[in-house]
Amino acid sequence: MSKLAYQRILLKLSGEALMGTQISGIDPGIVNQIAQEIKNAHEIGVQVAVVVGGGNIFRGVQSSAALGMDRAAADYVGMLATVMNSLVLQGVLESIKVTTRVQTAIEMRSIAEPYIRRRAVRHLEKGRVVIFGGGTGNPFFTTDTTAALRASEIDADLLLMAKHGIDGVYDSDPKKNSSAKKFNYLTYNEVLSKELKAIDAAAIALAQESRIPIVVFDFSSKGLIKQIVQGETVGTLIRDSVPVKN
Repeated sequence: MSKLAYQRILLKLSGEALMGTQISGIDPGIVNQIAQEIKNAHEIGVQVAVVVGGGNIFRGVQSSAALGMDRAAADYVGMLATVMNSLVLQGVLESIKVTTRVQTAIEMRSIAEPYIRRRAVRHLEKGRVVIFGGGTGNPFFTTDTTAALRASEIDADLLLMAKHGIDGVYDSDPKKNSSAKKFNYLTYNEVLSKELKAIDAAAIALAQESRIPIVVFDFSSKGLIKQIVQGETVGTLIRDSVPVKN
């Protein structure tokens, strides 16, 4: 077994990433790729927790305005969408022989466990992948913030922010600006002061308080999760201090 730089990680996947090139829904090829990447890390001894977004099915903040819904009610619908994605990912992981548990912030005992921190940690210690669905259980919080919160609660060594087609944090949108500059390293304070939009500000502040490093990377490139947990430089690393000049 290769030496691990990070023993316990939390992987944040956006719902939109699950769409692939589709307009909405779930691309089976993408989900199968994600599951295999998780399995590859799991097989070398990494404890893996996952937070999945729900934007491929329903986005509360956008849909509330379009539908004339109350924002809180729309956010609850979005939380249910994250549970749907969590159950799909669980099913795919189980199909490739990775024992997985789904825990939800909103109780729905017929399909998943309620979120209990100590039970989640115990699952990880027993070699199970744990997927957290239902966001924080409260409206007005993003799944980025959920990821930072759960990473703090389970004492994760690293928070992985998986992007689709974007290999790190840039000073502007690289899809719109071909001259956008990529950062190899950033401090938490730099992300906040530069108002970089790759990650929700509340998530950055929580990760900073808990001193959990963050790696933003392109999950569509195969093998990167395994490389990251083995200490290789991939994407953009965010932490208290930067080792070299960008």
